[in-house]
Order: sequence, then structure tokens, then C-alpha cells
Amino acid sequence: MGNLQALSLSASIDEGLCDLTQALTIHLQSNHYPPLPTSLIPACLEAIKQANAGNWDAIVKLPDGVSWRGKNWAPVGECIEGWHLDAFLDECDD
Repeated sequence: MGNLQALSLSASIDEGLCDLTQALTIHLQSNHYPPLPTSLIPACLEAIKQANAGNWDAIVKLPDGVSWRGKNWAPVGECIEGWHLDAFLDECDD
């Protein structure tokens, strides 16, 4: 499943079948083992927003109980990669 389901969820957003928060909830809970906590959704939304703006080195605050290398924040790029959020990014032309 994983990436294919994430791409399908992203398409569902484009088709108006669900919103980004709903899609991220499904993604975090079903495309990761063990499932990631839904408390990460605000951090995911911020990481996606910053990545779409090209701010890959920006910092995302993590929810209580979640850390990255012992810190309560993580760089956008690490969030996108670690939580497999690339399917939810705006398409860009290179």
C-alpha cells in the first residue's frame, strides 16, 4: 500500500472526496507501522505548507511526546521524508 495509497488519498483531495486533514489521518494510521499518532497532523500540515513554499530547512514544532534526535522540532525535509508526505506536496515543474 504505502505510497500508492498516499497518491490515491492525494487524488481524493483533488476530487473533493476528503480534505487534507482526513487524508493525513488515514495516511499516518495506515501507511506506517507502527501507526503514527494523529497528534502529528498539525506538524504535517506545517511541513507540507513550508515545503510547498520551498522552505525545506524551516523548523516544524513537534507535538508533546514526539521528538526528532532528542529535540521537540524537526526540519521540514526530515518531516516530509520520514512521514512520507511527498504525495501531498503541490506538483512542481523542474
